Amino acid sequence: MRYTGKWVFHSIGMMNDSDEMVYLNAEEYLKAPMPYVDESDEEAVADEMNERQRMVGGQIAVCEDGNLYMLMPLPKDVSQEEIDQAVQAGIVKLYDGMMTDDPMAWEERDGELWQEIGEGMSEDGWVKLSDDDGYLLFMTTRYVKAE
Repeated sequence: MRYTGKWVFHSIGMMNDSDEMVYLNAEEYLKAPMPYVDESDEEAVADEMNERQRMVGGQIAVCEDGNLYMLMPLPKDVSQEEIDQAVQAGIVKLYDGMMTDDPMAWEERDGELWQEIGEGMSEDGWVKLSDDDGYLLFMTTRYVKAE
């Protein structure tokens, strides 16, 4: 498989009532119960929905130069002027029109995609992102290659 290119949100893993991991697509995730949120608190619910919308808008860019970018959409309620100011001040980094952190290294090992996550985070500082089903799996979020 060729890993370079954009990968977009496919689904997110959540525990069901039987303590089994199930993957929810974007629509299911946005409608799913919020067990850790007081649903009578409108502000808390709005914050959780904003976070969920950012998650489903997330992408991964796997670049030819060995860099991997975790990408998140820009907040909807922020003007281009505010974004430009935040970029100039070094508060926000952009890649391909989306927010990102510093790039991480990636490499292919035996046909699998590995991402460098740093010392102390794993035995050798790397974690496998690709899975047997053709997704990139970052924590509990699955990404599929964009066409």
